[in-house]
Order: sequence, then C-alpha cells, then structure tokens
Amino acid sequence: MKNLHGNAMVGQSGGPTAAINATLSGVIRGVLAAKETIPTLYGLRNGVEGLLNERFVDLTEIFKEEENLLTLEDTPAAALGSCRYKLPKPDADRATFDRILEIFKKYDVRYFFYIGGNDSMDAVAKLTAYLETVDYEMRIIGVPKTIDNDLVGTDHTPGFGSAAKYIATTIKEIVRDCAVYTVSAVTIVEIMGRDAGWLTSASALASLSGDGPDLIYLPERAFSLEQFFTDVKAALAKHPNVVVAVSEGIRFADGTYVGASAQSGAKDTFGHAYLAGTGKFLESAVKSEIGCKVRAVELNLPQRCAAHLASATDIEESVRTGKTAVPAAVSGVSGHMMTAVRTDAPYRVEISSSPVSAIANMVKTVPDAYINVAGNGITEAGIAYLAPLILGERTPVYENGMPKHFVIK
Repeated sequence: MKNLHGNAMVGQSGGPTAAINATLSGVIRGVLAAKETIPTLYGLRNGVEGLLNERFVDLTEIFKEEENLLTLEDTPAAALGSCRYKLPKPDADRATFDRILEIFKKYDVRYFFYIGGNDSMDAVAKLTAYLETVDYEMRIIGVPKTIDNDLVGTDHTPGFGSAAKYIATTIKEIVRDCAVYTVSAVTIVEIMGRDAGWLTSASALASLSGDGPDLIYLPERAFSLEQFFTDVKAALAKHPNVVVAVSEGIRFADGTYVGASAQSGAKDTFGHAYLAGTGKFLESAVKSEIGCKVRAVELNLPQRCAAHLASATDIEESVRTGKTAVPAAVSGVSGHMMTAVRTDAPYRVEISSSPVSAIANMVKTVPDAYINVAGNGITEAGIAYLAPLILGERTPVYENGMPKHFVIK
C-alpha cells in the first residue's frame, strides 16, 4: 500500500457523550504523530453540515500544547459541535457527494474520520461506497461513540462506560435517599435506551457496593403492566421503599411504547421517535393500582454529559480508539469502524477494526444471558460484563471550584 500524503478531516455527530472529546483528542494525537504524512487536521463544525458548508477549524494549530489536549479529554459534549444530518444514498443524490468530493480536493483531504454512533456509521458507509466510484484515493474511518452501547461488531463503545458509571452512582444515591423513610413509596427512574437496554442494565452495578434497584426493565423483554404491579407489590412486601429502573423504550407485547400516551409522535431526521414519558406513565399507573406514594425521576441529559463522574477506563480507551484510527488509515485501512476486542481475567481491550458495511444500521441488544428469567433484573453474567467498564476516576483540573472545560472558539 503506497503512502498517501494529504490532509485529514474529523467530525463529531449524533448525541454527545462524556467521552467523545477524548476520542477526538486521540485522533488529534494520532495526526500529530503522523505529521509527515498528514500535515493538517481540519475539524468540522457540526459534522457533515460543517463539511458541506466549509466550516472548519485547524486542530493541529489549536492543539499544539499537551495541556489543551488533556483538558479536552475531560470536557463533555462535542467540542466541534454535532449534527443530525442524514446523508442520502449516493445513487439517489449524487450531487451532494460530488460537492463533498469537491471540498476534499480543494483542501487536499485524503483522510476522513467520523466520530459517532449508528447513524454516523451509516454516513461512513455511504461515503465509502461513493468514493469507490470516483478516481480519488482516500481513507475513510468510522470512530465509534455512543452511550447506548448498541453498535455491533465491538465489545462496547466509547462513552458507554462513563454513562454507566453515572447511572450506577446516581441509582445508588437515590436508593440511599429513599431508604430514610418508613412510609411505603415507589421511585421509578427512567433511563435512556430506545431499542437496547444497556444503560438501564448498568443500574444493577449499584448493587456491587450497596443496594441496587429492586426491579429493572429493558426493551429486550415485552413489558406487562399486570406483572409489573405484581413485581412492585412483592418488593413492597420486603421493604417500604422500592426503586425501579426502566428504559425509556420499554414496549408492550404489541410493540407499543409504554409511554406512548405521553409522546408527540414526532421523529428525528433518521426516523427515530422522540421518547419521553415512560416514567410518568408508570407513576400514574402505580398511584392508581397500589395507592402508595410514588414519584418518577428522569435522568435525561446528565447521563451523557456528567464528565465529573467519567470512567477512567472509558476515557483511556476512547483516546486510544481515536489515536489508533490514524495509523490504521495511514497503513491503508478504509471503510472500517474501529472496534474493541476484549479479553477477561484480567480485563484488557485491544483496538482493531471491521468493515463498516457490516455494522451500520444494526442494533446490538442486551443478550438473554444478561437478563434474569423473570425479565426484571440483571444476572451475574451481565454484571461481570459491565463492571470493568466503569473502573477508575479522572482528576480534571478545577477553576473557581468548577471543572475546567476546553471550548473550541
């Protein structure tokens, strides 16, 4: 494979995480180490939208100093900005891809790194397919991130470990708060997860150092309101304060979302329904059926932006994933997504890659082996999978009592 000299572009897309900037730092570090091959790394403002509108920043100039990279790694959300832009199929709108190619040529771009989740990998797959039809050599690499942990082909995704740590910690604190009263009460905690229950399963980790939630419900199992009432009543018979963790995407047997009555029916550009209201629906149902004190708590955005509770393991792996993507591309890899290959005893992860065409638009769900027979809890095997991903604490720099963030101007 010949040495391909030229500039690089990197973008961030989809929902932010506490670790996506650590992955960006890894890509920057990889490019700085390959400066003889890749002189300049352009950062796309708002992903593909920024690409099409030529809104770039020179990351090789901004991040000359190590201090800036270290601060970036502890900064949540997407420092370059994100987007929900859905690229069309190349054969349906070739003009859009011709425009992208024109921009690549204008800035002598030979390497393109796109950090994101499933929909972002779809964009990588489409760009790869288009470039195979033109006379312009480039290397396209998908760099994963998603708190949902639902990308196939990889053991886990950058961003998930930190979100899991936040959820487990918050659940543990909620359990402690609820335990101070003797009055019967049910607290329902709604956690993100449309099609896969990975985030909600992480609530079980609270049981490793105390008490976890009494009940856990994932989208992987059909939800029965009658069985739910039975489960809650059985838990209340054991102690007065019951904590329930539920995925926002739990569905009844007919496929209807449990919180459908509280949802607008609106969808994003990728056709995904906006979900909300599952916890509130169950709060009302418990109040009506059981009559005890009940409240619903929606963890919402802090699940993905709580960098103050980031997993050191997650941040280290995120940086390594982004950094490894660069030499992979320089060596000739293209049309791939970087992947985590795991071994246990002791836990260790190697970074590899797989064709993105076998990854995009697929969903990795929580395996049956990780869900108990009753469908309302997580097994020891599930906890063993999750536990190493939240290990270690970060020590971010603080200013005026608050964590310091790096903002790209």
